[in-house]
Amino acid sequence: MSAIRLWIAASHDAAHRNGGWTYVRAGAGEPVAWAGGDRRTTRPRMALTAFLAALKDLPADASLAVVAPRADALVLHTLLKPPADPPADDLDLRAVLQAALAGKTWTLAVGDPAGPTPAAFAAAWADTASEKAKMSGAFTNAIPKTNLARAKGL
Repeated sequence: MSAIRLWIAASHDAAHRNGGWTYVRAGAGEPVAWAGGDRRTTRPRMALTAFLAALKDLPADASLAVVAPRADALVLHTLLKPPADPPADDLDLRAVLQAALAGKTWTLAVGDPAGPTPAAFAAAWADTASEKAKMSGAFTNAIPKTNLARAKGL
């Protein structure tokens, strides 16, 4: 069983309704990071989108340790331990995530994006992705390896 660490962050500009997301993945070969964004969206949707993107191409036996800022961790927690009254928003993403997570072992922790950590790196890129989405619309891009190499704590 391979242990994978994921740092996920979302960003949202309520005034313009654009959002961004980022994930950083370590533990399965070289660290990788992706960012994306969209217009007319919500922060919870961006957090769910980041988690779904991070799950692509993972080994079937991967054990996941997910770290996210508090606001995003609260959204992801509903997948880990579904509440009695489940969220009614973003049912499309939640269904795909439930299927992708079936049989996987994963934990969730709240990460403080202050200081030089992968959580801070992800939060900064999520903010940048939100701004890019405001200007150019939906996108998904790999974060350059030279930028990722500067992230502390990988």
